[in-house]
Amino acid sequence: MPNVVDAHLQVWNPDAVHYPWMTAENAAVHRPFRVPDIEDQLADEGVSWVVLVQAADNRADSELMLFQALSSPRVAGVVAWVPLDAPDDAATQLDKWRREPIVGIGHRGHDEHDPDWLLDSAVDESLTLLTERRLTLDLTAHTPAALAHVATLAESHPKLTIVLDHLGAPPLAALRAGARDGWARWSALLGAVAQQPNVVAKLSGLTTAAGAGWTPDHLRPAVDRALEVFGPDRLMLGSDWPYALLEGDSYAQVWHGLRSTVDQLSDDDRAAVLGGTATQVYGLPFDSF
Repeated sequence: MPNVVDAHLQVWNPDAVHYPWMTAENAAVHRPFRVPDIEDQLADEGVSWVVLVQAADNRADSELMLFQALSSPRVAGVVAWVPLDAPDDAATQLDKWRREPIVGIGHRGHDEHDPDWLLDSAVDESLTLLTERRLTLDLTAHTPAALAHVATLAESHPKLTIVLDHLGAPPLAALRAGARDGWARWSALLGAVAQQPNVVAKLSGLTTAAGAGWTPDHLRPAVDRALEVFGPDRLMLGSDWPYALLEGDSYAQVWHGLRSTVDQLSDDDRAAVLGGTATQVYGLPFDSF
């Protein structure tokens, strides 16, 4: 049985770290979440390893993840944060972390006021730094403009592996309501991004995108489109726990729902989505695939 990897798990502690997005409307998750809180559920679902992904664009959040990695053997890698707009500072921080299990650098682009921040010359210099250190760039892209920028960056940095989180925010809730214009635009942009061979994507955040009362059938249009343009070798599965709790869903509900959307694949293709892609992309420290 191959290792199953949850490629998008988060931890946080609002008592110690500032999370700008954690407002009153997100009160349901305004408390500490640690890897041990979910150990039993990971075991029940057959998830062998997790990749922790930043929940805030600050160093304190990264240090919290690294502490969790030190204390939990289930953590196979950490996607941390460095100031991409300050390449010298980014290099200094990465040097300090050179013995840490950091597999990528992330940035919550949807929190930026300037949608074109990715195209800044300082950021470009930092992306070269990530390429040299064989680290991925993990990005959210919650607007069509941001999704288009992912393709531009990938073309400019062909040796940098870019991980598109949450599949570029497909408008699943709107699709459920019968609105197809936004869906067509997202689908076309995702296809353009997938044409860049150095981009991979996460099937994560889809239950939140689909909205309360979702079913696996509501997720399948996005998963099917992703499989069509990326293929299973460039896709990985992520729960987006505990953020997914905002819809009132347990870890098991989210994981079952996501996993069922790839049940139709062959054994090899399903194994890629469930862990093989994450293992290869992040260079995780095991070789079961």
